[in-house]
Amino acid sequence: MKFNKISILAVAGVLTLTACDDVNKQEPAGGMITQDQLTATYSAIPTRVDATFAGMFNMMGEPYGVFGTGRSRADDFGFVMAALSQDAEGADYIYPNSGYNWFSVCGEYTSRTPNYANPYIRYAIVYNQIKIANDLISSLGANEDDASKNKVAQARAIRAFDYLNLVPYFQFNYQGHQSDPCVPIVTPETPDPANNPRASVQECYDLIMDDLNAAISVLGTQRDSKAQVDINVAYGLRARANLYMGKWADAAADAAKAMEGYTPATIEEVSTPTFVDASEHNWIWGIILTDDQAQDRYATSASWLSSFSASAYTAGAACYAMINKMLYDKIPATDVRKGWWVDENLHSPLLATITWNGKTGDDIAPLYIADVKEPFEPYTNVKFGMKRGIGNTINANDFPLMRVEEMILIQAEGLAKSGNEAQAKQILENFVKTYRDPSYDISKSGRNLADEIWYQRRVELWGEGFFMADANRLHKPVVRFKDNAESTNEPDAFRFNIDPDDPWLLMRFSDSETNANAAIVNNEGGSQPKQDQNPSLRDGVTD
Repeated sequence: MKFNKISILAVAGVLTLTACDDVNKQEPAGGMITQDQLTATYSAIPTRVDATFAGMFNMMGEPYGVFGTGRSRADDFGFVMAALSQDAEGADYIYPNSGYNWFSVCGEYTSRTPNYANPYIRYAIVYNQIKIANDLISSLGANEDDASKNKVAQARAIRAFDYLNLVPYFQFNYQGHQSDPCVPIVTPETPDPANNPRASVQECYDLIMDDLNAAISVLGTQRDSKAQVDINVAYGLRARANLYMGKWADAAADAAKAMEGYTPATIEEVSTPTFVDASEHNWIWGIILTDDQAQDRYATSASWLSSFSASAYTAGAACYAMINKMLYDKIPATDVRKGWWVDENLHSPLLATITWNGKTGDDIAPLYIADVKEPFEPYTNVKFGMKRGIGNTINANDFPLMRVEEMILIQAEGLAKSGNEAQAKQILENFVKTYRDPSYDISKSGRNLADEIWYQRRVELWGEGFFMADANRLHKPVVRFKDNAESTNEPDAFRFNIDPDDPWLLMRFSDSETNANAAIVNNEGGSQPKQDQNPSLRDGVTD
């Protein structure tokens, strides 16, 4: 098995790429096509619109979707890559500082460098999908048949999802920053993409809410698969948007609607490595990887998130995804989620439920298979299993975009912050006691209710891409260590804390984007964090 070490040339791989502005104007191979021609094509060849619609979802986990197979970047796999990048920039999700870590730019925060590939991919995948959504909205928007209306509604929900994957990273929290510049808005009505200034945070959320309101007015519960959007997903996205804006009561109400028909995974169900199959009953929405996509095995979620693939950067190159011991140490022994990671002695009860290469239980952790599996490191995650079985080489794992557990936690937070603390506590305690920790007593957490809910989000949603958006909206610092190196398992180069107002937290537009769009004024200020900076910062969870 051959793994590619990352190099400075790979990191700075966007210098020769087209800009996002050009991405938004990509046309089918063979020449230019106008919007009128596209509409005519869809009318004449209905299967073409079906292919475009399917492609809008298939691209979400597409290996090599931005740079192409010729570059074979192991960190180029759609929205899953973006989610892992966002968590790797946080406090709880750690990769080792090795030459095989394609996410090292996130750990060290060189991801603000405007000619680096990682931030370019995270930006380009969003606008690539916005382009497809806009094509569907523009071409089918005037149609009155139910099928066209449904496709347009899903496209508008996807466009809202896309902007929710941009806004929290290019500007500070909505409250107090509504008028600040965020990202360019691109719709079918955008007159000049080459001179398209950054819209304000408020304008971005106005578009998000308009799209979701329109989608909710059309969508029902029918869809072809959980890869697509139905009314539950649309309500869930609106719950997130309301949460980000601080519209607490609305967030709680939308979360309640989003979770209708879904139940959390039970203690028994999460007592083995899982979270890899969209058919799991607690998944509302997910990225479903096709078998063809899984052939590009290194640029997949299984390669970077599961510790049990026989063809992955995690096991094969010892690039395991680990939890920060500061958060791990806060999880009670009675909580089933403690077992989602091995401890400092490489033990987890989840390992007793699986077998790999004839080894079971704790014997799996130190197992070495040449070119296949390196021994686990302390705090390696065993939360995410393998859809095709432990030790499989087919990396066809799905990735959760929305689970009912997230909606329960949004509902609890929305209620708590809208004056209904008693109800919020009841909902939170019922969820944790029933589905995660039978001994849970919220009164003994030692945290205020807001911080307790964030703690639950950080444990429950670890590895699913929520840390940085949460820290932004909650105005929380990124706290990776406390006072000294012994407090954490962060690599030396990643060991620092970041103040919540540090301008370096804001993403930068790539050089190719600012060169192509004359109206873009980039984020600026701050500097790359230094080892051991801000040792006294605390976040209310890992104190």
